[in-house]
Amino acid sequence: MNEVPKIETNRLILRDVTSDDAEDMFNYLSDGEVVKHMGLPPSQTIADVLDEIKWYTSILEEGSGIRWGITLKDAGKVIGSCGFLNMVPKHYRAEVGFELSKEFWGRGIAGEALRAMVKYGYVHYRLERIEALIEPDNLPSQKLVEKHGFIREGLLRHYEYTCGKFDDLYMYSLLKNDID
Repeated sequence: MNEVPKIETNRLILRDVTSDDAEDMFNYLSDGEVVKHMGLPPSQTIADVLDEIKWYTSILEEGSGIRWGITLKDAGKVIGSCGFLNMVPKHYRAEVGFELSKEFWGRGIAGEALRAMVKYGYVHYRLERIEALIEPDNLPSQKLVEKHGFIREGLLRHYEYTCGKFDDLYMYSLLKNDID
């Protein structure tokens, strides 16, 4: 698949991100609180955001992932993103990731996007296992995935090196037969 399909939920449209969305994305990717657990420094310029958008394109082209822009149906602007990365089709697994502009936290938007992505992954990518790797101090993301049925499997010590430090990450998973 080399294009990002549009996914609609009750309140959201998950869609392809383009360079036209860079300013909207800069609003949240430049916020240290939003990117704190993403392994990225806050964006300093629109060029940084354009690099992020290029990464979305590259993972799609190489088949290792897909990223959707999260938009509200009644407004076209991108308020976050979500998607799969580190896809391993041979083993029917992928890792899920997401971020959302701070002004939309606590409204159930990330959960709605996560549900739609999980469903899409099981149906269209035939995934058996979806993983979430979350820093121990990122309690909101832990609560979100747990609420949606993900099981914490353990702690991966010094699993990633980002922003000049080693990060411990909890490994969560959701198997296809774990959901209704």
